[in-house]
Amino acid sequence: MQEKRKLISFDWAIKRILRSKANFDILEGFLSELLFENITILEILDSESNQESYYDKSNRLDIKVKNSKDEIILVEIQYSSELDYLQRILYATSKVITEHLQKGQKYAQISKVISISILYFDFGDGDDYIYRGTTNFIGMHNHQKLELNTKQKELYKTQSVDSLYPQYYLIKVKNFDDNAKDTLDEWIHFLKNEEIADNVQAKGLQEAKETLDYLKMSTQEQRAYDARQEAKRREASLYDSTYVIGKIEGHKEGREKGREEEKIAIAKNLLDVLDNETIAQKTGLSIEEIQEIRKSQ
Repeated sequence: MQEKRKLISFDWAIKRILRSKANFDILEGFLSELLFENITILEILDSESNQESYYDKSNRLDIKVKNSKDEIILVEIQYSSELDYLQRILYATSKVITEHLQKGQKYAQISKVISISILYFDFGDGDDYIYRGTTNFIGMHNHQKLELNTKQKELYKTQSVDSLYPQYYLIKVKNFDDNAKDTLDEWIHFLKNEEIADNVQAKGLQEAKETLDYLKMSTQEQRAYDARQEAKRREASLYDSTYVIGKIEGHKEGREKGREEEKIAIAKNLLDVLDNETIAQKTGLSIEEIQEIRKSQ
């Protein structure tokens, strides 16, 4: 029987570990398996994921990459638990495009954007675990797909309309049946279960197994991580219940309550390793609230 080591979740790793150039091979492996071509990371771009707060949940990582055809592509990977998530990714891709279009550049120079969402909550009505979305234009009368003409192909250096627009990948982790049929499935298995078998063949996973070892974290990091994971499970439970009954306002209130509970849980785990001022800075709680927590322990 293979020994299974506890690994850090991918969303935590994105915020804390995978931004380092030394660990680019892990992200490159994941992207290469998902996009079915060799991907090289050129740089990590500034994004929301730079926020340092332990309780921040708007995990989003913007990456500039080069594909096997030497094309430069902007990739964003993000997590969230929101009923309006489809609009969120639309906004995010639009923001990435406008942020990276330099003043004076022509529209033909807009960078291709690929949005990858790793979803740990029930989302939409569909049984598959990976969905890919593209943009095409279909004739209303003859139902033919609009194609680029020769001059447009030369201008854009591409063959199809959909390659000009953002592509969206939605990975519904909970739908995966734990039966890894190929190397991409090996990655999905890790995203769902936070474990990696010894004999995996997927690019980047062996490196992930070494780098994301929970036991290699300091005691302080482990406590913060455990508190974050517990709070994430509570939030997921709140989200699922409000999603099913369709009470959007209840969802918002539940999410706020979950955030507050998470701050308190993290603070409690840091009481014996950090002073009140530092804990307040890391969690967003006031010093007075930290003092009250200490008194209650």
